[in-house]
Order: sequence, then structure tokens, then C-alpha cells
Amino acid sequence: MTGFRTVPAGYGGDLTVAVGPRLLRSVAAGAELAAHRTSWAAPQPVPAAELVSRTERVGLRGRGGGGFPFSRKLAVALGAGRRRAVIVNAAEGEPGSGKDSALLLTAPHLVLDGADLVATALDCTTVTVVVPAERPAVGGAVRAAVAQRPGDLGYDLVVTGGTFVSGQARAVVELVEGRENLPVTAWTPEAVSGVKDRPTLLSNAETFAQVAAVCALGVDEYLAIGLPAEPGTTLLTVAGDSPGGVVLEVPFGVALARVLPYCGFRTDGPVLIGGYHGAWLPVEEVARRTISRQDLATVGASIGAGVILPLGPTRCPVQVTASIVEYLAGHSARRCGPCRNGLPALATSVDELARDGGRESVTRVKELVSLVTGRGACAHPDGTARLVRSLFRAFPDELAAHRDGRCALSPLPLSAAVAR
Repeated sequence: MTGFRTVPAGYGGDLTVAVGPRLLRSVAAGAELAAHRTSWAAPQPVPAAELVSRTERVGLRGRGGGGFPFSRKLAVALGAGRRRAVIVNAAEGEPGSGKDSALLLTAPHLVLDGADLVATALDCTTVTVVVPAERPAVGGAVRAAVAQRPGDLGYDLVVTGGTFVSGQARAVVELVEGRENLPVTAWTPEAVSGVKDRPTLLSNAETFAQVAAVCALGVDEYLAIGLPAEPGTTLLTVAGDSPGGVVLEVPFGVALARVLPYCGFRTDGPVLIGGYHGAWLPVEEVARRTISRQDLATVGASIGAGVILPLGPTRCPVQVTASIVEYLAGHSARRCGPCRNGLPALATSVDELARDGGRESVTRVKELVSLVTGRGACAHPDGTARLVRSLFRAFPDELAAHRDGRCALSPLPLSAAVAR
């Protein structure tokens, strides 16, 4: 792979960051401001209404997993007419995701350029940057970048509690307000009432970098790559929770079967796409699908936060799913019934399904998936249920093998079972 850097952004080891067409085009040049300015001019203030218009015209959606239209979030914060807040959320609590961390380690000024543009449009004097406790190099990179930037905009750096749900929007608001970094029930979006009840524009690091790219390139150039309905590029983390994980940038519409070999992975096994809250794709769908929200939605999947976890053809998806659900049950806020009781029960039942696959286990798992869906204080139970539902949809033959006691595939967890 030509044009790349290795950065300490992975849970299980370093991540390789490949040079990309836009956000990652200056990866090899280094993270210093002077090097950044050779590729990206200093951002010029954009009136608030114009920033809403530009991000709406390019169809910019959040890259943190929810895919919410950025222009709408910005317009809501503007319409509140009160003192506002801006948060760059780079928490990335999931082991499978490293793209925001890699971006801040290789191109931090592009993220801060976007934050500068948004803060100026919202008349904010300070930007809060939330970084992961388990990746200390990220905080160091942000501090170094902030020290190099001119101007009066202030930056507050906040370190997460280091759990899977640390990056959930309300968990981030709780953290910034000085409370425990766990989700709570909220009835209004952060853009209406966030930090200290102020309208809060909270998006992940890549989204702010995309804002900077829209303003630097202009709408027409930004629209020149990608799909008509999904223009631009997106960052992906391939096998990010294992040694040898790769972060890369691709235009929307690229075939999944092209992405995997580029990163050094095979295409003859299933893939978990969207991360631990994502969905399984069987091998036949790996060959058909593209990096597109619309395309993946046809098979019940999503790009989510851009996580792609390939599974070797000799590894058992049922056993791997059981290990992931157990992990997710142990990383909940435990502040509502579905997290406190439902997810541990689901983890036990999926483990039983992996061990004996009997009819009673199948029935119990499906009952629990139904019980936890739509009832949590945050989306953690829903995401876990989504993963389990995709197991039944993608692997009926493997589940039948477990029922008949015939599965002889490896029980290794996903971090040890990625396909090379």
C-alpha cells in the first residue's frame, strides 16, 4: 500500500492510515499546521445561513453513525436564538472504530478548520473537543494542533470515561457538564437543548472535517465524486480492533469487494458492517454491496460509523456474535431495564444458542431481542438487537448446524478472527 502512515490509534495495535482523495490527502505530509496549509487554505468565515445552504446542497450527513443531516442540525441550533455550544465528538468508544482518532492524529487541522467555521457561524467563542481515554495519543495530537492555531477561538479538551457508550451524544453532554460519562434519557435533541440547556452542535470529528472540505472546495467540486444521491467521500475503519487495521477514505459507491483486498483482507468470508451495532453480511452479499447507505439498506445493513469487520471463512459467526453481545452487555450504562437486565439475559441466551442451538434457545433469543428494542434510555439495546437479528437473517445454515451439533468452526472472538 503506497502513501500511508502508521498511527497509535487502535485498541489491539497500530492502525495504517492510507492517503485518500480528500480528507486524508495530506496524510504523508504530517500533522503540522504549515504542512496542512499546503493542501488546505485557512478557512474564511461563512455566514450562518450560507453554511446551512452549502451543507444542505451537498447532502452532508453526520459520520458518527446516525447519519443525520448536518444542515438540519445546524439550522435548529441557529433557530434557537440563544447562546450556543459546539462539541467535536471524537470519543469512538467502539474497539472496531479508529477513523476519528486516525483523522486527528494525521489531519487534526482539517477537523479544527471545520469546528472554526461552525463556531463562527454560531457565534461561539469556544469549541469543546472530546477525545478517548484509551487512546492518549489523540489528546496529545489535539493539544499540539491547538497550540499552533492563530486567532481567538478557544478550545477545551475533555477526556472520556473509556467505555463503549462514552461517545453517545447524551453521554458526551453529561461528561462536559461534569457528570458521569453515561447516557441519560433526553426528550429533546442536543441542537435544541444540550450543554447547560444551550443549543449544542455536537458531531463527530469526520463530520467537522467534511464541513471544512465543503467550504474549501466549494459545492460543485465537492459534488464531483461519489454518488448523485450520496456525494463525497467517507472514512472507513477495516478490522480496526485487530492488529493490522486500516483507515481509508473512499467515495460513496465503491464496491465493498474492492475495499477489502485493498486493505489486505479476503472477500470469501462474511463481514460485519457498521460495527458492533451493525449487521452481518453473508459472503454472497459481500460480493454485491457497495459503500452506500441506500444500497446497504436494501439488505438491512448500514455504514453506521464506517466500521467494516471481515470474518475469516473458517470462523463461526454465531460464536463471534455471542462474544460481541457479551461485550456489549458489559459496556452498558445500566440505567434502564433493557441495559440492566435485558442485555445480560440476551448475552446468556445467545451464548446458549452458540453452544447448543436448540429450538428453546432460538425462541428465547428472539423474545429478548423484541423486549429490548425501542425501550432503552439510549440506542445501545437497539443496536445490540440489530446485530442479533442480522445473525438470523444472514446465517440460517450456520444456525441449523448449531442446532444439529455440527458446527466445527473456530470460537475465536472477532478481534482474533479477522480474515487475511
